[in-house]
Amino acid sequence: MVYFGCIAALLIGTGLMTSWNLAITIMNFGLISAIMALGVNLQWGFAGLFNVGIMGFVALGGLATVLVAMPPVGEAWAAGGLRVILALILGAATIVGAILAYGALPKGRVRTLGMIVILCTGFFIYRAVFDGGVQAVEAVNPANAGYLGGLGLPVLIAWPVGGLLAAGAAWIIGKTALGLRSDYLAIATLGIAEIIIAIMKNEDWLARGVKNVVGLPRPAPYEIDLQNSTTFVERVTSFGFDPVTASTLWVKTIYAGLFTVVLLILFILAQRALHSPWGRMMRAIRDNEVAAEAMGKDVTARHLQIFVLGSAICGIAGAMMTTLDGQLTPGTYQPLRFTFLVWVMVIVGGSGNNLGAVLGGFLIWWLWVMVEPIGLWVMQVVTSGMADGFWLREHLLDSAAHMRLLTMGVVLLLVLRFSPRGLIPEK
Repeated sequence: MVYFGCIAALLIGTGLMTSWNLAITIMNFGLISAIMALGVNLQWGFAGLFNVGIMGFVALGGLATVLVAMPPVGEAWAAGGLRVILALILGAATIVGAILAYGALPKGRVRTLGMIVILCTGFFIYRAVFDGGVQAVEAVNPANAGYLGGLGLPVLIAWPVGGLLAAGAAWIIGKTALGLRSDYLAIATLGIAEIIIAIMKNEDWLARGVKNVVGLPRPAPYEIDLQNSTTFVERVTSFGFDPVTASTLWVKTIYAGLFTVVLLILFILAQRALHSPWGRMMRAIRDNEVAAEAMGKDVTARHLQIFVLGSAICGIAGAMMTTLDGQLTPGTYQPLRFTFLVWVMVIVGGSGNNLGAVLGGFLIWWLWVMVEPIGLWVMQVVTSGMADGFWLREHLLDSAAHMRLLTMGVVLLLVLRFSPRGLIPEK
C-alpha cells in the first residue's frame, strides 16, 4: 500500500504543480498501461511465455473499435463491400480445403501436388475477386472515407470485441508458435506483430490505413456539448470553475471511472485464477515443464490457454486506448511504446504478482510522461549561469529530449540490481 500511496502522491503533486488536466490524463493512460501489464504478467509471470508481440494485440484491439463503433459507409458497401467479403470467405475456404486435403490424401507426392493445386488455385481466385472489390471501396470518397466502416454499435461493445479479436489472433499464433523454444517464440511473436501493423497500414479498405480513422464515438459526452449546457455551466461556475476546464476534467474523469471498473474486474479475475488449482498448475509448468509433463499435464495446451487470455487482455486495453484517443492511427504503434515499455512495467512492478504489474503500469507511465519536462527543468537550472550559445549549455538542453530512454534504462538496471524480483515480488 505504501507504493500505491506514493503513486497517488505523484499524481496529486502533478495536479498541484502543473495541471489537474495532465494529472488525470496520466492516470487514464496509467490505468490502460496497468491492464496491458496485467495481460503480459499472465503470460510471463504465470507461464514463462516470452511474448514480444504485445504491440500487435493492442493494435487489434484498436482495430476492433473501428469495426464495431464506426457507422458503415453505404457507398463503399454498394461499390465493392460484398465482393471483399466474398473474397475473404474464398480465402478462408482455400485454407480449410488445404487442411482437409492434407489429412485425407496419402502421404507423399500425391499430397504435395494436391496441396499445391488447392493453394495456388484458391489464391488466384481470391486475388481476382479481392483486388477489384478493394479498388472499388477505396475509390469512394478517399479523402474522408475509402473504407467499409463498422457496425455502428455502442463503443463500449468494442472493448470485449477487441479482446475476442486479439484472442482469436493469439490462438492462431499459439497453435503454430507455442511449440517453439522461448527465444524463437519471442522472434515469432515480434514478427507477427509487425505483420499485423503492416496490414493495418496498407489495407485502406479495412480502416483507412495511414490516413487514420478519426471521430470515433465516445462513451462520454463531448466537451463542447457540456459547455453549451446551461445546467452544467451554472453548476461549475457556482463552484468557481471555468466551464472549458471543468468540461475537460469531467470527461476525463468519466473515462477514469470506466477504466477503473475494467481494471478492477480483470484484476479480481486474475487474482482468482492465480490462487486457483489452474493457477498453481501454470506456475508448476513455468518452474519445471518436464516435471509437469511427467505428471500428465498437457503443457502446450495450457500455454495456449494463458497465451490467449493474456493477449485478450492486451486487446481490451488497446480498444480502451483507441476510444480515449478518439482515433485509430496505425503509424503510432511502435515496439518501444507497446512492447518494451510494457515489459519494463512488469519487471519493475514484479513479475508473477498481479498487484506488482498494476503498480509498474502506473509508475513507469508517470515516469515516461514526466521525466522529459522534469529533465528539461533540471538542465535549465544547471545551465542558468552559462552564457547563451555556450556549447555545453546547448548540449545539456538538447539532451533533455533523451531523458525518457535514459530514465527507463536506469530504473530497470536499479530494480534488477537491488530488487531483481520487482518492487512487489511474487509470493
